[in-house]
Amino acid sequence: PCPVPSPSRPTRPRPPPPRRRTSNPDLTRPIAPNLRRSLGLPTEIGFHDIFGFEPDLLAMVPQPTHAILLLFPITEASEKARLEHASTRNDDDAASVVSPSVWFTRQTIGNACGTIGVLHAVANTQHEYSIADDSWFARFFAATRTMTPAERAAHLEADDSLEAAHAGAASSVASSTAVPTPDEEVDLHFVALVHVDGGLYELDGRKEAPVRHGDTSAESFLLDAGAVVKKFVQAGGDSLSFNAIAMGPSAGGDAMF
Repeated sequence: PCPVPSPSRPTRPRPPPPRRRTSNPDLTRPIAPNLRRSLGLPTEIGFHDIFGFEPDLLAMVPQPTHAILLLFPITEASEKARLEHASTRNDDDAASVVSPSVWFTRQTIGNACGTIGVLHAVANTQHEYSIADDSWFARFFAATRTMTPAERAAHLEADDSLEAAHAGAASSVASSTAVPTPDEEVDLHFVALVHVDGGLYELDGRKEAPVRHGDTSAESFLLDAGAVVKKFVQAGGDSLSFNAIAMGPSAGGDAMF
């Protein structure tokens, strides 16, 4: 899952480096509660399945939605779109200007797309809820505040405390959940969609920079993000390997995890 891209083989990414943190979708639900709490995410924040982006289905999602985690298949079409965006990106184009308030990191650890997605979601929405000052999230964001995306990736890769927390959370479900082998290929990837300073951003650690998908607001974010999700679905061809997850209020314990 979520391979690190290789510039020499754009449609067939190279195997990730040996150090791995599992972001297998089958492990996301059982691991998430223990891992999120141990890293400092407050109990009032939860994650909820989005069953569709029609108004009646969106009405089921607790509001406000702070961020969306999107799981999608990596295909030749999606890789082509990623490379085309990198080659045509113009930082001087008003439509491409990224707010300096957006927190972004590159992904250099194989199988860490779920972790990177949660980092992007939490880092860009932490003003909406309280994070304990002595938590891993608070320490990590304080340490990386002035770093470049590449420096943040290196800092994360060297952080053994995150790996220990992840391993501890995973061990609680290891006996009941099949864990993929290190060399198992599952071409799925997580990205985060967030609302920052009036812009809707796609944050993907495999890309060089955030992607701005136009304007949005707190009130329209969920609906606007649906239009972005549909673009991913179109690039996925006939694949059904998609899942959209909303990060928002836990709704009194009704969160899916």
